[in-house]
Amino acid sequence: MKNPAQYNSVQDIVAQRIRRRTFLSQAGVGLGSIAAMNLLAKESAAADRVESVPGGIAGALSGPGAPPHFPAKVRRVIFLYMSGGPSHLETFDYKPKLNELSGQSMPDSFTAGQPIAQLQGQELKVQGHLTQFAQYGENGTWVSDFLPHHQKIVDKICVIRSMVTEQINHDPAHTFMNTGTAISGRPSMGSWINYGLGSESENLPGFVVMTSVGGRNPQPIAARQWSAGFLPSRYQGVEFSSSGDPVNYVRNPPGVSNALQSDLIRTVRQLDGHRNSFVDNAELATRISAYELAFRMQASVPDLMDMSDEPEHILKMYGAAPGDGSFASNCLLARRLAERGVRFIQLYHRGWDHHGDLVKHMNTCCGLTDGPTAALLQDLEQRGMLEDTLLVWGGEFGRTPMFQGKGGPGRDHHIKGFSMWLAGGGIKPGMVYGETDELGYHATVNRTHVRDLHATLLHQLGIDHQKLSVKYQGLDMRLTGVEPARVIQDILV
Repeated sequence: MKNPAQYNSVQDIVAQRIRRRTFLSQAGVGLGSIAAMNLLAKESAAADRVESVPGGIAGALSGPGAPPHFPAKVRRVIFLYMSGGPSHLETFDYKPKLNELSGQSMPDSFTAGQPIAQLQGQELKVQGHLTQFAQYGENGTWVSDFLPHHQKIVDKICVIRSMVTEQINHDPAHTFMNTGTAISGRPSMGSWINYGLGSESENLPGFVVMTSVGGRNPQPIAARQWSAGFLPSRYQGVEFSSSGDPVNYVRNPPGVSNALQSDLIRTVRQLDGHRNSFVDNAELATRISAYELAFRMQASVPDLMDMSDEPEHILKMYGAAPGDGSFASNCLLARRLAERGVRFIQLYHRGWDHHGDLVKHMNTCCGLTDGPTAALLQDLEQRGMLEDTLLVWGGEFGRTPMFQGKGGPGRDHHIKGFSMWLAGGGIKPGMVYGETDELGYHATVNRTHVRDLHATLLHQLGIDHQKLSVKYQGLDMRLTGVEPARVIQDILV
């Protein structure tokens, strides 16, 4: 381009300006065509992957721009997070010896040198089961009376009774379960998955979080539990509300039309894009994509939240009253999010911290979550979605076999053995994996660490947990860290 001093005449200047206007007027069409071609190419590539992978499940990108490590068994994960630590001894881990020794002193051989959160210095007495158990399903899986709906779906789930974790207090235990480390500021599992695979939805985030409350002492959940950590912030979880505005600040303020908002987004995108062409800042790219996604969400979220198209029998099956903020409504929203391509959906139900009055609060928590959990599994199955969805149920830890009485029998935090379950694509149904000892204290058979769970989730999504890494502070950071982690092959089809 000439310097103005180099132009030979006024006509030369006018001609240059005309050429500039012509370029700008045509560039919009040209860039629009490029964008359309890009979308078509993405759809074509996705279709090719669906046809090439056994079972029709598309292996998405594993790390930005990279092919999958191997064919994926599932396309999405729904984590039903029972926040506070549900008691494995009142859900899935029946121990006759516990009832036999109830009220007696806890044998020192179990507890010597072990971390106990709130029972230090107290006389430790065995607490028997506070409900009845029976065997259900073809394989005779033990399920407690607190979970009548689980009793009906037990042939569709795989119960892991040998989980262990490393953090005994709530906040660090949440952090460990979500990020694989107790160190704050690391990416959550949903962010790692979103980073590795991206979202299948153009109009919704790839990682969505919802919370509900009901039970004893609902522990707070910090937003950093779904943080992207050192990954670009576009991969962090977005919290949805099932009552009021589903997403904060997405709705246009009074007096701002969609057309005006579109113009604003376009202008901000151009300004940020211009700036980013000089500095190449990942967070500027995140800001651009966030503005665009927020604008698209203004149209997609109302449709998502409008459940008038749900048949009455589906609402009844979930026990959902849309807009009430319940776990039941969140489960129904989770299915709708899954249908729309959201990659990782995490539902927290806060209220499982049962140090006292365990029976009362277990009845509350199970009453709010048991039926909707079974409904979600059955709904996914009847829609043909369970085969490419991985369902996970569990909390940050379990509860002790020892008595803790605060207004009635209860149990303390416990990290040496507890229960979770998985169901869906590639998981053996109707199976129990692992065991704890005769009092439910230590995981003794097929001990399964939280890192093993993370490795298995990634594996089912087509990702080798050892290869999905990001260089940070001079280290190759991974969700599963540097400690040994294994895919739980015995529970996979």
